[in-house]
This record gives sequence, structure tokens and C-alpha cells, in this order.
Amino acid sequence: MGIQRIAMACDHAGFQMKEFIKKQLETAGYEVVDYGTNSDASVDYPDFAHKVGAAISNTEFPLVFVLCGSGNGVNMTVNKHKGVRSALCWNEEIARLARAHNNANICAIPARFIPAQDA
Repeated sequence: MGIQRIAMACDHAGFQMKEFIKKQLETAGYEVVDYGTNSDASVDYPDFAHKVGAAISNTEFPLVFVLCGSGNGVNMTVNKHKGVRSALCWNEEIARLARAHNNANICAIPARFIPAQDA
């Protein structure tokens, strides 16, 4: 079956959390494709959310994580892409329910509102 690929994207507010999650995923054996941003310098979240939304729309990745301060901006942006079902998730139970009941394929994380260990 091979290594599962997971994509990630964020804005400046989600950068530190993205890097934390990325390291956890890589340690667990996943291949992470990072669509940016690559620093905490101010950027526009749609620039990065649209890139990863298009990638999942083209079925390049079965699962994606997107992050911004509230999670709402990236969530709304990626949901504009065909085949995307992004859910705003702030804890494990919400994420599990979104996947099980809504077949969510993107997890939008509110980086400014949850601790890294919850993400």
C-alpha cells in the first residue's frame, strides 16, 4: 500500500501549529506535502487554501489539514472546491464525527484557539 500522503496548508497564524502537526505526522510515518506558508510573516490565507483545495479536488490526497487563526477562513475557502468536505475541528471527537458522519476529507484547525496537543 505504501506511505500515505497527507497535504497541509496554513496562513501565518497557523504556521507554528502546522509545523508541530507536520512533525508528528512524519514521525508516525506519513509523507506530508506542505503547501505553505513557510513562516509566520503575514499572508493571505486564500492563497494557500486554494492550492490545497485544488489538490484534493484532483484526488491527489485522501486527507488534508488546513490551519488559520480561527479555522473558519481556510475552511470556507477549501469548501469552494469540488469534492471537498472540510470540517472545522477543535478536538478529537469533532474530527472523528466529521469523518464518520460527513465523510470529511479536510480538517480545518483553529490554531489560535486550541493547544497543540489537541490538534
